[in-house]
Amino acid sequence: MKNILLILFMFGIYLTASSQNQKTLLKDWRIQSSEKVGNKGELISSGNLNKKEWIRANVPTSVLNALMVNGAYKDIFIGKNIEKVDTKAFKKAWWYRTIFNIKDLDKTFLLKFEGINYSAEIWLNGKKIASEEEVVNPFRQYKFLVNKYLRKGDNILAVKVYPPKPGDYTIGFVDWNPAPPDNNMGIFRDVLLISNNGVSIEDPYIESSFKNGNYKETDLIFTTYLKNFDKDIKGDLKIKIGDISINKKITLKKGEYKKITLTSKDFKQLHLKNPKLWWPHTIGTPELYHAKVQFIANGKEIDSQEFDFGIREVSQYFTKEGHRGFKINGQKILIRGGGWVDNMMLNDTPDYIKAQLEYVKDMNLNTIRLEGFWGKDQTMYDLCDQMGILVMVGWSCHWEWEDYLGKPTDETYGGITSPKDIEMMSEAWKDQIVWLRNHPSIFAWSAGSDCIPKPELEKKYFDIFHKYDSTRAYLQSAKEWTSLAGPSGVKMRGPYAYVPPVYWYKDTLYGGAFGFNTETGPGAQVPPLESIKKMIPEKDLWPINDVWDFHCGRNEFNTLSRFTEALNKRYGEAKNVEDYAFKAQVLNYE
Repeated sequence: MKNILLILFMFGIYLTASSQNQKTLLKDWRIQSSEKVGNKGELISSGNLNKKEWIRANVPTSVLNALMVNGAYKDIFIGKNIEKVDTKAFKKAWWYRTIFNIKDLDKTFLLKFEGINYSAEIWLNGKKIASEEEVVNPFRQYKFLVNKYLRKGDNILAVKVYPPKPGDYTIGFVDWNPAPPDNNMGIFRDVLLISNNGVSIEDPYIESSFKNGNYKETDLIFTTYLKNFDKDIKGDLKIKIGDISINKKITLKKGEYKKITLTSKDFKQLHLKNPKLWWPHTIGTPELYHAKVQFIANGKEIDSQEFDFGIREVSQYFTKEGHRGFKINGQKILIRGGGWVDNMMLNDTPDYIKAQLEYVKDMNLNTIRLEGFWGKDQTMYDLCDQMGILVMVGWSCHWEWEDYLGKPTDETYGGITSPKDIEMMSEAWKDQIVWLRNHPSIFAWSAGSDCIPKPELEKKYFDIFHKYDSTRAYLQSAKEWTSLAGPSGVKMRGPYAYVPPVYWYKDTLYGGAFGFNTETGPGAQVPPLESIKKMIPEKDLWPINDVWDFHCGRNEFNTLSRFTEALNKRYGEAKNVEDYAFKAQVLNYE
């Protein structure tokens, strides 16, 4: 999604480049605990309020992040300050409230929530449009037709967000970070008010098909859904891809929801010769195409969408030893990457994300692995498309271990085992795939990490994968499991702590340099001195103590002892923090 171009109204409605009619609610939100302002949604979503009681917030934001921005908590990342945050404040529901202006009620209006953690009631102008039983799970996306609730002029939207509880499939940092004191409760992704003139273009998608390893020609397959909210209509579906223009006559009955598929069999323009291919940056140029989709009736634009996509093929092979390998556009590629996780407050900025990805390229890596569907929006995925960085996306092991999930788990299948949970998480899987599938940088969807999905769940995952996006790899686990999909062909044997460089060449059983190792690392990674001073109080800078260890990982990763022992033995015992930080960079590089 491109940057916001033009402010339309007061009260936080913006026009974005992804659609002529799509608006993003960003500014002038207020939040407050239900403990202070009560639970009556019909009152909170109508009439005036005492602004002094409410806290200004920019959505998307977690509750704690909004409080930090407003100065309620300071320097929580220094020392052990995060332990001083009272978690009781986040056991209750919190309200999010905004006002937006509607000038023309003749349009069709849809209200879309791209991510709420964990469940929510949604109120508009004194009326409840969804309950906390209907809006559940941060990875589900929800869209509501709201015309009957709207009025001309100011409209008041109030969202009562309930925090995740033990056993909920929430956003998780596993053992990489302490759990945020609010468990990231809040509206952590965009809220969109989408308008059209009676017909909605939904989930447009373009995939490329190659034949017999010939990459000098490709067939594009375009799919979208059209939803008619009005009377019977005839119109033209227009697609423009670079210099290619396509026009398809469409008839929709009142209330009809129709899937449209266009191929080169009907439109020769969709057969491309000498296409500009998307490549990882270590092989070639990550070429992108821009698509614009319009539905026109009686000379009037009813709806439109715009998006970027790439033309490329992801394929797999298995070695005689059973190790999985990947090809991009028929060319074998050695996957070299690192793990990616969002900031603990889920408040990464575009500049911060870009800087991190530039590090990836500077280190000559070509991949990042996301244990989770990270991102408060699609900025990171857009940048990976543009920079030629492959992305492996999928579920985290956070839900596969009882200590993190907060309820008993199965040692093979993790926590998602009940029929209710299987249904919810398969819908979340679908929502995330559909949301992200136009990104050529994504080369694998991962359905599990340390475990595999229960067969009933994997069948649903697999059906969704084949229905909505089978142009990339399906990976059932990051570990050596065999499931309905066959063997994973990958390994997850560590190591997770310091080993000397010779290990990678000598070891032939565990994490050595053979096969596809989905996760491994040196454990602790001590940052430069400037960064150390941003997190460790001056009085605790030397010698290393429990404050340093507090900033390590959790559980068995909560100490620098092994790293420090290796540093002292290889480079001589550190004399002070400056000496330690310098030698740590050498050890990190090694």
